[in-house]
Amino acid sequence: MTSAADLPDDIDALKAIVMASQAKMSEQDGIIERKEGRIIRLEKLLADFKRALYGAKSEKGHPDQYHLALEDIEAAIAIVHAEDEAIDPPKTAGATKPSKGRGVLPKHLPRIEEIIAPDVTCGCGARRHIIGEDVSERLDIVPAQFRVIVTRRPKYACRSCEAGVVQAPAKSRLIEGGMPTEATIASVIVSKYADHLPLYRQSQIYARQGVDIDRSTLAFWVGKAAHELKPVHDALLANLKTSSKLFMDETPTPVLNPGSGKTKKGYFWALARDDRGWNGPEPPGVVFTYTPGRSGKYASEILQSFGGILQVDGYAGYNRVLDLRDNAPIQLAYCWAHARRKLYELTHNNVAPIAEEGLKQIATLYRIEAQARGTSAQERMAIRQQKSAPKIVAFKSWLDQARSQVSAKSPTGEALKYIAKYWDGLILFLSDGCIEMDSNAVKRTIRPIALQRKNALFAGHDAGAQNWAMLASLIETCKLNQIEPHSYLTGVLTAIVNGHKQKDIDELLPWNYAV
Repeated sequence: MTSAADLPDDIDALKAIVMASQAKMSEQDGIIERKEGRIIRLEKLLADFKRALYGAKSEKGHPDQYHLALEDIEAAIAIVHAEDEAIDPPKTAGATKPSKGRGVLPKHLPRIEEIIAPDVTCGCGARRHIIGEDVSERLDIVPAQFRVIVTRRPKYACRSCEAGVVQAPAKSRLIEGGMPTEATIASVIVSKYADHLPLYRQSQIYARQGVDIDRSTLAFWVGKAAHELKPVHDALLANLKTSSKLFMDETPTPVLNPGSGKTKKGYFWALARDDRGWNGPEPPGVVFTYTPGRSGKYASEILQSFGGILQVDGYAGYNRVLDLRDNAPIQLAYCWAHARRKLYELTHNNVAPIAEEGLKQIATLYRIEAQARGTSAQERMAIRQQKSAPKIVAFKSWLDQARSQVSAKSPTGEALKYIAKYWDGLILFLSDGCIEMDSNAVKRTIRPIALQRKNALFAGHDAGAQNWAMLASLIETCKLNQIEPHSYLTGVLTAIVNGHKQKDIDELLPWNYAV
């Protein structure tokens, strides 16, 4: 702080000091004002973020949709933070803390080291020696690189005799005489069915790197691969149907109706196994099947030879599977999430005391279920019998009383009727630790189908929808088992091209194939 003794006696000099001080104060006021403005913006963005995270994620919302809102809001928040750093930068280059959720870079990624060293010669003339170092890692991404595999097969002849010319046989290819490797075809499939990138967009991406491949050519590659992978898909379906418990769900998809210029409604059926909730020995998997309709007969055809517990929603078409089996009986377990949704819909925009009470009781059941998740089937059943069973008895008493208080044709009456109708299947989880409370496991597997449907708008043909179902089955099963789909498909296509025997087809299932 400047003392009175430090001030000059000259008036002009004093004026200059005062003016400089005022200018500095004005600058500081401007910085404070800008920071306050950014604080207001940040508070609004955070409020928007919370609404997007907790508000838009409703029963009717799709997780992939609200992620888009979160991405844009998070980017806007980052801009505000960047503006703050521009005004008040960190004291040192390493002062900024890594962002939350940055994670650790995988060890398998290749490392390219750069060394930034100071002058090793000291001012005294001696050579400095290393006493330590600071190491930092950053993720670097190189855009997809196209390369050309040149295969040369030299021809040899003998000068000493006339034995003829010898040459090594050419390697087998999925596309004989074509340009793609099996890895290239796998990349096209994964981009379309895992990353939801239509073929025409992939063609545009290739063109930017000077590789002109028509969309129809890419479609031919996909079709050829789908044909060769069909036995793997069939083996996956057969494997799932040996299980004692499966999930099933269906979702509509528009399919172009040739000649009419319009679309018709087809359906994807998902048959899934996921025993991770009770640490079951079988790996998770899902198989999609396309059918031109939603009739229960299609579910019956898909489930042919399956016998056991089938966990589904309340769609009446599933009742048809109960009448089919003489030697393979099926028992339907119903979904508490769908029962809950019937009540939730009543409370979404209206005051509904009965529905709210029902939701509270269901929430209690789910809290108990969270405690039991990850334990063995026997342990789960013991917990359910001890804690959930009394709650179920109380819920049934409440349900009967509530139904007597409202009109059966009212919205509340219809919701309660739905729960009562499927009651036996809803409480089946109490008697078997392998059964889940809901069918959310299969709902999660079918989400990529919905996202692909949104991006592609519709399937171009029934055959295209069948290919879609088959390839998506392998990709989603890979994802369920933490297997990288591109490596898997590359390896499996290569094995098929090299003559993998049909009798050993199970070796090519995702959880059996060594990537």
